[in-house]
Amino acid sequence: MTLEQAAARAFVLKLGRGLHAAGYSAHRLEEAVMLVAQRLGLEAHLFSTPTALFAAFGPEGHQRTHLLRVEPGSTDLSRLAALDGVATRVALGQESPERGSQELDAILAAPPRYGPALTVAAFALASAAASRFFGGGPREALASLVIGCAIGLLALLAGRVRALTRVFEASAATLAAFLATFAAVHFGPVAAFTAMLSGLIVLVPGFALTTAVIELAQRHLMAGTARLTGAIGTLLAMGFGVALGGRLAEVLFGPAPLAPPVAVAGWTEWLALVVAPLGFVVLLKADWGDAPAIVLGSALAYFGTRLGSQMLGPELGAFLGALLVGAWGNAYARWRHRPAVIVISPGILLLVPGSIGFRSVTSLLDRNTVLGIEAAFTMAFVAVCLATGLLFGNVLVPPRSLLAEEAATHKE
Repeated sequence: MTLEQAAARAFVLKLGRGLHAAGYSAHRLEEAVMLVAQRLGLEAHLFSTPTALFAAFGPEGHQRTHLLRVEPGSTDLSRLAALDGVATRVALGQESPERGSQELDAILAAPPRYGPALTVAAFALASAAASRFFGGGPREALASLVIGCAIGLLALLAGRVRALTRVFEASAATLAAFLATFAAVHFGPVAAFTAMLSGLIVLVPGFALTTAVIELAQRHLMAGTARLTGAIGTLLAMGFGVALGGRLAEVLFGPAPLAPPVAVAGWTEWLALVVAPLGFVVLLKADWGDAPAIVLGSALAYFGTRLGSQMLGPELGAFLGALLVGAWGNAYARWRHRPAVIVISPGILLLVPGSIGFRSVTSLLDRNTVLGIEAAFTMAFVAVCLATGLLFGNVLVPPRSLLAEEAATHKE
């Protein structure tokens, strides 16, 4: 093996690890990394799962195999775009693999794009905006704002205390249920469940569920099954936290009284449609230059789902919303030469199939077995509709190739 081949292999492995850490799905990661490897003259085979990467180099029968143990990372859209740019330049021969590896190291070692104060504010504002989508009124929005702020502070603490990271979702759900019940008892009337769900909306694994279904549809059975199991595990952990926090609050303050949300002015929906995506820009660590496209994609997803619900029913309506945001994400990727997931991720978060799964878990905990099973089936069906909509969006606007459109652009 020559020094050039060794450098190319090192770059390909580092690129795969970086894309995985930034939140790329298995089928997109394998496609991107293998394309770069081919352009570098390597015969490579890659196999990606949420917890491991396998890479084999060389002809069959004389392969050298590498195993990289990885942890599922949180989505980092800015880092993903930077990694995509380095991969493109190296594959086009504009940079050497050695220089590309140095750039990858710098990208992966860079500090978080947004500071603690802005991150906590994004948690709070996204939660308050979500309460409007769930039919909440001013009191629910205020309670969700406080809960989101508290969860944001807990997230910062989890970043410093490794042991807390393993139980972060359960701890956040406990805190949200406790604060929602406290608000309903002492500052009511407040719809406790609406405030709690809105505060937790950022943590509900809706995008993970959709990605898992897409991976299964793409025949990436191991990756899809593992991701689906992880999402269900997150929902169960959050359900445990809700049960614990709600029970603690009931012992201390008494049960939360039932309170229907108060209707609010229609213009608040438009405000929420701007505030929530901007919150996702920070929480998903996207570049501010992508914010207008993200807001537009979220609006397409939201109103597309509403129109689809009127035409096809509430569950099938998610198909149209996903199709529109998927097509817009691909169009934006071709226009700006950036990954389509930058636009698609926030849009799918706004459709929140995981919130239905969350309702399923809480119903089962309340011994409403029929409602719980019905909600679980609805969650699965909505996730399938979203995944199918994104796949049809790829037919409507073909996905951007990593190299096809970039060659002319980078030579200008």
